[in-house]
Amino acid sequence: MSPPHLRRGPRPLNLHLMLGASRGLAALMNPLANPLANPPPWGPGWPSWNNGWPRSKAGQAEAARIAASLAPLGASPEAFRAAVLRRLWREDRALLRGLAAYRRHPHARALNDPPVLWQEGAARLLDFGGAGRPVLFVPSLVNRATVLDLDAGASLMRFLAGQGVRPLLLDWGWPGAIERRFTLTDHIAGRLERALMAAPEGLILAGYCMGGLLALAAALRRPDRVAGLALLATPWDFAADPQAAGIARLLPGFEPLMEPTGALSVDMLQSLFAMMDPYGIPQKFRAFGRLDQDSERARRFVVLEDWLNDGVPLAAPVAREALGEWYGRNSPVRGEWAVAGLPVKPCDWRGPAFLAIPARDRIVPPASALPLAAALPRATVHLAQAGHIGMVAGQGAEAALWRPLLDWLRQPG
Repeated sequence: MSPPHLRRGPRPLNLHLMLGASRGLAALMNPLANPLANPPPWGPGWPSWNNGWPRSKAGQAEAARIAASLAPLGASPEAFRAAVLRRLWREDRALLRGLAAYRRHPHARALNDPPVLWQEGAARLLDFGGAGRPVLFVPSLVNRATVLDLDAGASLMRFLAGQGVRPLLLDWGWPGAIERRFTLTDHIAGRLERALMAAPEGLILAGYCMGGLLALAAALRRPDRVAGLALLATPWDFAADPQAAGIARLLPGFEPLMEPTGALSVDMLQSLFAMMDPYGIPQKFRAFGRLDQDSERARRFVVLEDWLNDGVPLAAPVAREALGEWYGRNSPVRGEWAVAGLPVKPCDWRGPAFLAIPARDRIVPPASALPLAAALPRATVHLAQAGHIGMVAGQGAEAALWRPLLDWLRQPG
């Protein structure tokens, strides 16, 4: 991970700056004062937002607050417009202040990797020790595995190792020339299955996000090696995500971008995630700028952002399967997704399963994850009061996920 003085994030920076300023640009370009467009209750001549900016509920509420405060003073629509723009300029300054604070923050992850139990190509199986039940964690292919071993006091792996569990972490690594030709079958029936063979028998296979799909497929292929499944924020019904069809339609445009390197770049992946919540990232940096920069909360923010901006490219064949088949055709829930010829059907898994579903997840909406729980015959569902990343690595992660998962791991059989 880059040291603080080399921080480039948030990536891609130009996109985040553009999104942060977009509300201000919309305000400048929109004729706010329009006496003919559904005059609001405080009188004709005041701007209406029913047919223009701002459309969001938060924007409407703020516009109503500004208008209500100005109306008793007999202010004009021009005064309203000026007040709105002053608010937007303050937010732009707050965004730049938060970005600058992040980029110059001195904190950086300083954890050493544990011993390597197995290695093949770019992939490594890290052994965090402990004499208890082995649990092999499978992260997504689009982010570093370190989200599960984030920082001192912010590591699910080290927490479990200290609680009588033997956590193993599959680090996919940076995809080289060989891995950029991999399909999902190559990852699951190849690397993941061989990692299973190198690990102790009778383990729990745990997958996070995309890694949950990989773990489920591997468990169905090798039930002799897997005693139970833990699926954390794992999507299944992609049609439940209102943005799925739009994401799938982007695939043809990605093809010429993937051609030179054989992969979908980190910045393109980060752009996809950003567009799921376009105003959320600027807002979180405004909030960060207001924090005590020496606080634990600020340090946790920094190390999480460093992880987000230290992503890995996604092999082009995998990108085609994930975007075209999962998001485009919704192949998992339709029973059409297969790995090395074996259909991935949750109903065929007869072992116990633990599904952690974040209630505030924008990347994997609960409506996408819940059908997977319904399809698993022996599922235990835990609804975590957290977001997608906060559930595993946020300040409330111990209560939201770590201890409920630990309790389930301690149950017999």
